[in-house]
Amino acid sequence: MAKRPKRSHNGGPPLDEYKGPPWGTGDPYIFLAWQAAHAKAWKAPSHEVMLLRMDRAERLGLTYEEYTLEILERGRHLGHEDADRISAIKAARKRRRARHLE
Repeated sequence: MAKRPKRSHNGGPPLDEYKGPPWGTGDPYIFLAWQAAHAKAWKAPSHEVMLLRMDRAERLGLTYEEYTLEILERGRHLGHEDADRISAIKAARKRRRARHLE
């Protein structure tokens, strides 16, 4: 009987050192789909797009990484009308800093 993945497993490729095909014992199609999606999501934007994101992030009081991650996760650009979401991102930033100092 095949082992069921853990409840928190996201179905991605294995991360440990493994001597065998890069997709492990799973489906090669899933591995290649994850690989392509990762490459597409984290492809470096053009210089103009990066500058535009940096400017918008600065005006909203966010870091470039926070602003870009919001675009990648939710598929939308934040603006001043998204004050609730921006305050939630800033609150999460404070929680991360506090946890890091403990």
